[in-house]
Amino acid sequence: MSENTEIRRQFAQAKRVVVKIGSRVLVQRNGRPDLQRLRALVGDLAALRQAGREVVVVSSGAIGAGMSVLGLKRRPTLLPDLQMAAAVGQSRLMALYDRLFAEQKCRVGQVLLTHADLKDRQRHLNARNTMMNLLRHGIVPIVNENDVVAVDEIRFGDNDVLASLVALLIQADLLVLLTTVDGFRAPAAAGRTRRVPFLAGVTDAALALAVGKGSELSTGGMMSKLQAADTVAGVGTPVVIANGRQAGAIRRILAGDDVGTLLAGGKAAGLSGRKRWIAYFHKAKGALVVDDGARLAIMEKGKSLLPIGIRAVEGDFEAGDVLNIRTAGGEVFARGVTHYAGGDVRRIQGRKTADIAAILGSSEFEEVIHRDNMVVLRGQRGGTL
Repeated sequence: MSENTEIRRQFAQAKRVVVKIGSRVLVQRNGRPDLQRLRALVGDLAALRQAGREVVVVSSGAIGAGMSVLGLKRRPTLLPDLQMAAAVGQSRLMALYDRLFAEQKCRVGQVLLTHADLKDRQRHLNARNTMMNLLRHGIVPIVNENDVVAVDEIRFGDNDVLASLVALLIQADLLVLLTTVDGFRAPAAAGRTRRVPFLAGVTDAALALAVGKGSELSTGGMMSKLQAADTVAGVGTPVVIANGRQAGAIRRILAGDDVGTLLAGGKAAGLSGRKRWIAYFHKAKGALVVDDGARLAIMEKGKSLLPIGIRAVEGDFEAGDVLNIRTAGGEVFARGVTHYAGGDVRRIQGRKTADIAAILGSSEFEEVIHRDNMVVLRGQRGGTL
């Protein structure tokens, strides 16, 4: 039995499923919601819920729905206009979900997030607790980025990233990314392309083949989906990228059929909730470039990062910020929470621990990043870098 078939057979036991629905799946070319398609998707999602599975929906489409109401022919480019379209469209999109799920005797709850909500530890826990409580009560959370207040600094970038972080947040058993193509496609004979049923990991070669940057109604593309999927698959949660306009796609995926592209590149890492938060829910404020000895100590011996192993400091950051730890060649192999601000790290880099007090005037910490505040990525791409 192939690895593809073996993993897909396990989907029948998946208890907690996150399904991301892209804008082009939900919205017609004129920007109006595709009611027939939405009703079919809701029917499949409700069937999962009624079968005892926990279902979270990450839904795009608010800006597209707002464009329709506002009479806009093209997606706005200015942030205030995007926020206006989201404000108008989000309530209408949610009303549609509420009505269609109610027809299936399912209840829904709206969850709007920004990256700042998941980066802040307390708000991160609050978001997780809210979603877990909704699931415990049989309610389907409908998650979207809070575009009305989001600015570049707190945006996820697109809902593929948001869906991957939601899957990590609630430790889902499966993530499904629905788009308008039947999965990742690679070149075939006579200038054609073929669907790739299974990827054991996302390589640079695969990313180079990922064409398309979304459309006027969406911000993602196949490259975005592969990168988001790689993060989730790297910690042991399988991801399927499939065509959401194909009838019964969700039902067939959960039945184990060979639909779309399956990514399953890692084993469960066993990270605690706090270490997942460090690894995947931050945009790193900077980087520490380390020598081979420090890399070996971290990767093979489970050690903390001491100042003597640091060769360069990148970025302006404060104590408590999350930093990437990388080699001189550019490989990000770990990330963690720094005890010291950037200016102080620059003063003590390459020096012995015993010298810290003399250089800084005090020595509260021997380590720049303690092992308890560090996550080794082991070749993964490192979440929201």
